[in-house]
Amino acid sequence: MTRVGIVAKPDAPRARGVIAELLSWLSAQGLGAVLEKETADLASEVPAAAGKAELPSQVDLLIVLGGDGTLLSMARAVGDLGVPLLGVNLGGLGFLTATTLDEMLPALEAYLAGRMTIEERMLLAARVVRNGQPICEYAALNDVVITKSAMSRIIDLSVSVDGRHATAYRADGLIISTPTGSTAYSLSAGGPILFPTMDAVVLTPICSHTLTNRPIVLPGADRIEVTLLADQEVMATVDGQIGVGLRERDTVEIRKAASRIRLVRFPQKDFFSVLRTKLKWGER
Repeated sequence: MTRVGIVAKPDAPRARGVIAELLSWLSAQGLGAVLEKETADLASEVPAAAGKAELPSQVDLLIVLGGDGTLLSMARAVGDLGVPLLGVNLGGLGFLTATTLDEMLPALEAYLAGRMTIEERMLLAARVVRNGQPICEYAALNDVVITKSAMSRIIDLSVSVDGRHATAYRADGLIISTPTGSTAYSLSAGGPILFPTMDAVVLTPICSHTLTNRPIVLPGADRIEVTLLADQEVMATVDGQIGVGLRERDTVEIRKAASRIRLVRFPQKDFFSVLRTKLKWGER
């Protein structure tokens, strides 16, 4: 490893001091650093800077300082490059940014010594098809959500799996989630928790009009197609950060992406320890 990328949530109160500490440590180890352009505004000295889209191709490791939203954004930028991400939590809950600030430098020392675990997580590839033509395509680490706007009625969706009609939903929306995203919006809507390294997809309806429509877990290799059946104000959102307005008969096609995201973690900080810490499992 020779170059480390640094991305920080710009409005994180402690980001400026953490970046200075990190740059000093990397310099002492003889390692180069490249800062994301907005992050560079928080540093007094900038060794090198790059845009969010270009940064992953210039480094061997990405350190993400912030919350899960910051890491989700960088995961989409990494795409199929395979650059490992170390998430350091400067925010709230922090399922993905599970490394604490006190653990940051010990984690980097352990990574250099080959003592950290790299966990691979599946991504979803989602595209919107209109009149038979794709109009956009995005990757999602957490989920793709199809939901009504604030003033819209219950929406009507038709779902096919591998080309076969599966079901129809009349609901406030539908969450299509990875195992990583199973502890995010899907969990709040009553979906199951999946072990994050599984190859699977969860369909979780949001406030379904039919009480028998329950969340379902599908194999990760299945191709899912969700078609909007009525002329309503409906959005498809990717990881809660990118939104696309849908029209009647638009189809959102979702499949497992060819690339995977690699997250760096301590070997002893497994998924169950994160659940115990973040969700207070076993405490009552």
